Amino acid sequence: MTLPLVVAIPLMIATVAIGVTLIYASVLDARERRVPHKTWRPALALAIPAAIWVYGQIFLADWRIAAGYLIMVAMFCGFFYLFGSLNLFGGADAYALIIITICIPLFPIGPYLGSPLHGFFPFTVLANAVLINIIAPVAIFAQNIIRGNRAPLPCLFLGFPVDGEELQNEFGFVMEDIEEQDGRLVRRFVGFTESLMRMIRGERRIYTKNLRLHPEDYRDELALYRKAGKVWISYGIPFIIPITAGFLTALFMGDILFVIVTILTGT
Repeated sequence: MTLPLVVAIPLMIATVAIGVTLIYASVLDARERRVPHKTWRPALALAIPAAIWVYGQIFLADWRIAAGYLIMVAMFCGFFYLFGSLNLFGGADAYALIIITICIPLFPIGPYLGSPLHGFFPFTVLANAVLINIIAPVAIFAQNIIRGNRAPLPCLFLGFPVDGEELQNEFGFVMEDIEEQDGRLVRRFVGFTESLMRMIRGERRIYTKNLRLHPEDYRDELALYRKAGKVWISYGIPFIIPITAGFLTALFMGDILFVIVTILTGT
């Protein structure tokens, strides 16, 4: 679908502003595991007026189409906000996805593989990000198998062991419960379901960042980790990086999931 210039140009302004900020946010998150909200202010100063103009043009062309897009935007924003509230997304991740959804509802340009039938850019960004994010667990599993690391099967995809002495220098969260009983260490892996329920309940999960920033609050845990020798942690790739990759592939390549389904179904 080719958009009229009166819509395409404002969309591209919003896209460039948000794309540059996503790349910068990825660098921040990889380096510091934190993306302040103020990071988005310059992009929003450009993207929000452009988005208002776009919605206005769509409304003038056909209010029913505008209403349909606004409903989808509201649903996706609600979904991202809910997942952020339940700690299933990081706050910065949810914030980035909400900004993309509000400011870029349509494909600003025709991607190389074509636009999907739904034509809703945020859905493609999310779908691409999830597919790209799957690559990391597969690579981690292969690394664990090659190195002979032993753990429950799901843990082999989600983490790896590190030296307890160096735990504070890593990124991720501790995947084991370790305690001392009668002079010996007792340890067990925290399963995916249990870990998920802990996140939803807001129970404290031990992040290596907290060990690094607040070692005085984790003296007992750090002592146990040093005694344990090796401690399993989750891989620490921030989701903002797959979101950025999903954004760029959606913009230039298109909907990866749609292409895969099209090839498999032969349609």
